[in-house]
Amino acid sequence: MQNKLMEVVEEAALKGSIPVFEIGDTVDVHVRIMEGDKERIQIYNGVVIARSGKGPREMFTVRRIVQGEGVERKFPLQSPRIAEIVVKRSGKVRRAKLYYLRSRSGKAVRLKERFSSTAGGTEAKAAKAERRKARAAKKEIATS
Repeated sequence: MQNKLMEVVEEAALKGSIPVFEIGDTVDVHVRIMEGDKERIQIYNGVVIARSGKGPREMFTVRRIVQGEGVERKFPLQSPRIAEIVVKRSGKVRRAKLYYLRSRSGKAVRLKERFSSTAGGTEAKAAKAERRKARAAKKEIATS
């Protein structure tokens, strides 16, 4: 009884659209901040190093470097304080938690970029096939 009631309350508080982002992605989190009676939006950008929880209780951790010091901030995914989440870059990682980045500094913190294999992959394959044909045609002309 208690769990069903909690589910109904939590579903009412869910946001409509949440962008798809994964661990290792570089994101801009637009956070609403109240200063007196005014509200402004502050952008917090960094790498997503962890996600935890499920449904309305899901949290994600963003890490960035400020003046040579690592700063991490945890955000509830469904929070009304988050105005928007923008994915700037997708990182290629093989871990669910990137806590090992805490002990690294400088260029060692960088992650390889992940390219989507849907649209870009098809175009890349077509371009590669085109180059092969051109190279084969050049060889054929050179030998004749």
